[in-house]
Amino acid sequence: MDDLRLGLVLNAVSPAVGGVLVRGEKGTAKSTAVRALAALMPDVDVVAGCRFSCAPGAPDPGCPDGPHEPDAGTARPARMVELPVGASEDRLVGALDIERALADGVKAFEPGLLADAHRGVLYVDEVNLLHDHLVDLLLDAAAMGASYVEREGVSVRHAARFLLVGTMNPEEGELRPQLLDRFGLTVEVAASREPEQRVEVVRRRLAYDDDPAAFAARWADEETALRERIVTARSLLPRVELGDAALRQIAATCAAFEVDGMRADIVMARTATALAAWAGRTDVAEEDVRRAALLALPHRRRRNPFDAPGLDEDKLDETLEQFGGNDQQDPEPDPDPDGGPDGPDGGPDGGGGIPPQGQGPDSGPPERRENEPAEAPSGGPGPGAGEQAAVRAAEPFRTKTLSVPGLGEGAAGRRSRARTEHGRTTGARRPRGALTKLHLAATVQAAAPHQRARGRSGPGLVVRRDDLRQAAREGREGNLVLFVVDASGSMAARRRMSSVKGAVLSLLLDAYQRRDKVGLVTFRGTGADVALPPTSSVDAAAARLEELPTGGRTPLAAGLLKAHDVLRVERLRDPSRRALLVVVTDGRATGARGADALALASRAARLHAAEGTAAVVVDCETGPVRLGLAGNLARELGGTAVTLDELRAESIAGLVRDVQAATTPGNSTVRNRRAA
Repeated sequence: MDDLRLGLVLNAVSPAVGGVLVRGEKGTAKSTAVRALAALMPDVDVVAGCRFSCAPGAPDPGCPDGPHEPDAGTARPARMVELPVGASEDRLVGALDIERALADGVKAFEPGLLADAHRGVLYVDEVNLLHDHLVDLLLDAAAMGASYVEREGVSVRHAARFLLVGTMNPEEGELRPQLLDRFGLTVEVAASREPEQRVEVVRRRLAYDDDPAAFAARWADEETALRERIVTARSLLPRVELGDAALRQIAATCAAFEVDGMRADIVMARTATALAAWAGRTDVAEEDVRRAALLALPHRRRRNPFDAPGLDEDKLDETLEQFGGNDQQDPEPDPDPDGGPDGPDGGPDGGGGIPPQGQGPDSGPPERRENEPAEAPSGGPGPGAGEQAAVRAAEPFRTKTLSVPGLGEGAAGRRSRARTEHGRTTGARRPRGALTKLHLAATVQAAAPHQRARGRSGPGLVVRRDDLRQAAREGREGNLVLFVVDASGSMAARRRMSSVKGAVLSLLLDAYQRRDKVGLVTFRGTGADVALPPTSSVDAAAARLEELPTGGRTPLAAGLLKAHDVLRVERLRDPSRRALLVVVTDGRATGARGADALALASRAARLHAAEGTAAVVVDCETGPVRLGLAGNLARELGGTAVTLDELRAESIAGLVRDVQAATTPGNSTVRNRRAA
């Protein structure tokens, strides 16, 4: 966890670095480490009684609690404010009492988490699962250093400058690029594979459980020394000089790795300066620039969601050497900040930007040669299935929207129409619970007939709670896109399977952009396998797809029944998330001797149709003679069929209309068009 400790400490030294994103597998104490940062942050001077933590020397002139008189202020510990993934918009930005604003003209504002986090740390656990509308609010506050709350013409603004720290497990999905770029640094965390280190982790945890107070006392001196070193580095920071040679190296490095925009250059400069101050130096050395690059650039190099973050260190060293200057100084030895039981590697900067074990850019599994056989997925059909080597996917392409018909009420996303808290206003209703979005015209209309009975005598409108109307809004939701992929021998032709994988990869990219959950069921040999249970991680689905071998019989019915089981469980887990079934097959079906495989597949398909599951069949049949079996399957599913050729480029545009029309009662023309 050396990189993690270093990234957190650098942000404590220089909050201008811009926060840190912690990526890592589950059970690696990411949250524990982040929460420990608050105890190391220096105290903050605030205006007494100000709910928005104004600085006594320079209070915010627009503070809702202001104006503030000159005040010496009071010191309090820096805050670590946690933003829950399921928080509401009002909990994040604050809430206005609309009823008092309309009736009395009073701005009654209750501050939210952004106000609490001002001049402190805002921590988001599982940040990759944060709803889009909260992400938008975070981006606005991070960009402007202020939070704005607007409700029907009533406006409140307050300062909101905070250190943004997030943790995430990449298996559960990636971050939006805009939010990813807002994190100054990123670090990878993995559990140690060294038995002795794992033993020490368990020993310390058990010691803490036995006596938390004694455990804390054991480390109190080291923690105090670390806090004092942070304060010393903060005081040294203004005197650190960033020379022209270091700036050239920073600019050259960002250009060499083709990062977007200029934020990376600025973050690298601030990080290198903080590293020098942390080491007790007043000049930025080449090693500072190198460490800064390893922390600030990996997450800014991704070009699509399937790219793993990382940095080519050989290329980095070549760039630094090429643009190095004579005014660079060798860094002085970095003293051990802990000096405790951790030993020489125990300090917060012990890792020096080196990628953790098993998480570096070169640590993944070696690429498989084209003719080298792949291992079957765990739980797959196993030996005797006629397995053939996995082939690489063709280049993905841009697709048009596939949507589920009707109006849903699922989680916010960008695919299908849904009733949401955000979007265009379509009507008004009585609020259920707290009022969140006022429909002003409907509220005035409800209150107007009662003004004389309520004794109205002046220009103000007499409004009661029963008059308030909630705005009904329509936006977009994310769906569960479940892929059912035929991996049997009939699909094993290298060119065909490559095209099939390319098509599925393209739809996965579309699912990533539209904030869907995805799942993957494959069938071949003697049965079907859930290659990937429904998840928000489309890159995990892409990895499973890339490894997918082919061969054996075509148990189409087993694949459809397995998909039915997956969707049944997901409906219990998340009833509001609607599903889109994407079956990728040529429509052929084989099974045990004497069984009518096509009839069994038709019965399985009708199960999906009976439950109203929206479905698309991607017809992979090729050649001059076609049996049209995929079209028959689409009719049984109550969906539509599309060929691989039609899936490319603009040809997919008609699919939205086809999916919607195919599930409309009485519209048999569209349903039969593909089969004809």
